[in-house]
Amino acid sequence: QVQVVESGGGLVQAGGSLRLSCAASGRTFRRYAMGWFRQPPGKGQEFVAGISWSGLSTYYADSVKGRFTISRDNTKNTVYLQMNSLKPEDTAVYYCNAATVLGSYWGKGTLVTVSS
Repeated sequence: QVQVVESGGGLVQAGGSLRLSCAASGRTFRRYAMGWFRQPPGKGQEFVAGISWSGLSTYYADSVKGRFTISRDNTKNTVYLQMNSLKPEDTAVYYCNAATVLGSYWGKGTLVTVSS
């Protein structure tokens, strides 16, 4: 079973930056496609960013493109989400997802709060 744990959330001023980390278990981590989703308070979940198992392909929601960068370090079984130029509307619980041949696995989330 794959375990997924997010970290790095917190309170930040608008215009500031945060880097989220997602650590996933599994000896075949390098074969996992990874993604970040977020859920603003009282709202539905939305896609934020994704990265292929090779790290060569990345995908971004229009709302974050140019501000957020997803990357991965397969030697550490970790995916990162670098968030720059944060806006109050980025406030949400951020969830990491691991897509494997055996199924999809989610972390429990990390809260990002952006103040104006």
